Amino acid sequence: MGLQEVLWTLQNLPRNPLNLLDIFLVAMVFFGILQAVRGTRAATLLRGIAVVVAFVWGLSIVFNLQAFSWLLSITFTGLAIALPVIFQDDLRRWLDRLGRIIQQAEAPGEVLRGDSLIAEITDAAHFLSRRRHGALIVLERETGLQEYADSGVVLDAVVTTELLQTIFFPNTALHDGAVIVRGNRVVAAACTLPISTARRLPDRSMGLRHRASLGISEVSDAVAVVVSEESGRISLVVNGRFIRGLDSERLSMILGEYIEDNQPWRLMTWLQQRLQRV
Repeated sequence: MGLQEVLWTLQNLPRNPLNLLDIFLVAMVFFGILQAVRGTRAATLLRGIAVVVAFVWGLSIVFNLQAFSWLLSITFTGLAIALPVIFQDDLRRWLDRLGRIIQQAEAPGEVLRGDSLIAEITDAAHFLSRRRHGALIVLERETGLQEYADSGVVLDAVVTTELLQTIFFPNTALHDGAVIVRGNRVVAAACTLPISTARRLPDRSMGLRHRASLGISEVSDAVAVVVSEESGRISLVVNGRFIRGLDSERLSMILGEYIEDNQPWRLMTWLQQRLQRV
């Protein structure tokens, strides 16, 4: 397809409503794929492939490279066959995730709003701080943390204050490590995180739990809530910075600033509610 054909197609799109529907459905398919790969190692690889393909395809259209376009068409056919083989483990996870979404739609009582999620985490941090039980709760945002979740014990449970207190109760099997929260669910517990190599910390007495929270904030945009086992002090770590000495009110307010506007599950929750009303 040459550049003139592309321009002609774009000019005639509004004349036929079915063309707009066609584009919308294609966009929804790509959106579903992006949501499926989010949080996996495949996301980075697919992003790189998409950039290279878009650049090369645009180059072939602008300069009308017939032979190169033919080579691209053959390459795309090979990729269509190779990608399912390369990402077979990720495909299994995506299908499993789709099944869990359907299961959540059948049990709407488990869906939490953003303010409810923040309240559960804040209350858990308060109780853990009062009892001086060390804790590390990592909230996933745009950067996927699936590779770190795979290092722990899979839970896939709704976030509740009681669950978090139980996980971080001393000497239990899951208390040593991090909890990763995605959306309104605890993905995994006892997860291993990268340890920061920074030499300058706000307090020299900070242990591995604080270094791990700093490390995950350096390699992702995640928000980490840390409760010190020695002092019971609550800290929040984001973008390589510590916010220390937080009480429940300040922790709730700051969490709201970072995750209230960054909730990819809100669209899915809205769709679930609408489907249940039909």
